[in-house]
This record gives sequence, C-alpha cells and structure tokens, in this order.
Amino acid sequence: MAPEFRDQDLSDAVFRDVDLSRATFREGVLSGARMIGVVAVGMEIDGLVQDLVVNEVEVTAYVEAELDRRHPERLLMRSEEPAGLREAWSWLLRHWDETAARVAALPEADQHRGVDDEWSALETMRHLVFVTDAWFTRAVLGRAGAFHAIGLPSGFVPHQPEMGIDPTASPSLDEVLEVRLRQRTEVGDFLATVTPDDFAQRGWDATERGWPLDPTERTILECLHTLLDEEWAHRRFCERDLDRLAAEG
Repeated sequence: MAPEFRDQDLSDAVFRDVDLSRATFREGVLSGARMIGVVAVGMEIDGLVQDLVVNEVEVTAYVEAELDRRHPERLLMRSEEPAGLREAWSWLLRHWDETAARVAALPEADQHRGVDDEWSALETMRHLVFVTDAWFTRAVLGRAGAFHAIGLPSGFVPHQPEMGIDPTASPSLDEVLEVRLRQRTEVGDFLATVTPDDFAQRGWDATERGWPLDPTERTILECLHTLLDEEWAHRRFCERDLDRLAAEG
C-alpha cells in the first residue's frame, strides 16, 4: 500500500529523483513550490491557483480567461455592482434548484455516496450551509451564533466544536434543503437593498471564534464574492459527480 502523509509540515522539503506518479495531493498547500526538470504528463491541478509559471510562461491569466469563455456566468460572480450580484444570485438559485432536483431523484444511499474520495452531493450542500454561515451570516451580517450544527467545514477550519459544528451530523436531504432555503432568502433580501457604499465596509468585528477568523480583513464585497464563488464552484463539482454516478448506473 502506498504511504499516506496527513497533517504534516513538509514545507521546504526537497524531493530529488523520486517517483510521485499518480500521487494525490488533497487540501494541501503548494505555494512557492518549485518543480525543476520534472516529467509531468497527464497531471491535473484543481484548486486556488495564482501566479503559476510553466516553462517560464505565467499561465493563470490564460486559464482564467478560458474558464470565463466556457462559463460566462463567472463574470457575474465577480461583479462589483449590486445589480450584477443580484443577477449572479438569481443564476445560482435557478441552477442549484436543477441540481437539487437531480439529487432528490437519487436513491438515498447515492445521495450520501461520494465519487473518487470527493464529498457526496449531500455533503457538498452541507458544506455550502457552512460557507453561507461563515461568509454571509458571520462576516456580512455580524450575527452571533452564526453556525448551523449540520454545516460541514473543510478540515483545516479551526475551532469547529466551539462553533457548534456537529461532526456526527447526518441530516436528510430535506433537512439540508430547509436550512439552505432560509439562507438563500436572507442572502436575497440583503442583495435586494445593498448599495455600493455597503460593499466598501469591512466585515464585522466578530467577538466569537469562528470562520473566517477575522472578518474585518475582508470588505463586504470580498465576502460576497467568496460566497458566490463557492456556490458556483461546488455546484460544478456536484454536477460532475452526479454525472459519474449516473454513468456507473
């Protein structure tokens, strides 16, 4: 069995003449990594990628432009105008309704089944419950006790017990959708009246431990952009995995 490395600090490590073929790096940090004289055929990268230089060519701008060409709605997710963000939110609601209908049509076991070690469809929606609690309810609204117990944070998020996250939670699809509906309504109500001046304000100065650790490090607009980007990206992941489940029969 191949070795597995978890929760280790390997920063500044040197790998020389090693074979990392088919290795998987999940939820790791590779910022500042250098690969020199490597053979990288069929390599796949998915994540937050910025300032990536391949053979002396910075390719991030090309990748972002190609994603915008394939998915023009991404431009809405980065809008700096209230009307643009309202349009982005409307797009997300419509398409998430379609995705949720696909999930509801699955046998219950498949709703909880992940593909290739990814989150299941239900876990993905639980993660977005957490994302909304973090980047909207906590950071934008400044509400205490912002987090739902059924939310699913990424593993790197600290203070999860103090936030009231229940690691044993296993809610049904209906329970998750009920929470999501309340959250969607609150976000929509906020976007209906938000102004450009509001966007420039800093996130709320939270007194409770939670995520993000310090909402004041971001503007309200940046918090909303994070929420919209997460909603867009995780719906795409969910649709991809639903297609894989369908192909498996």
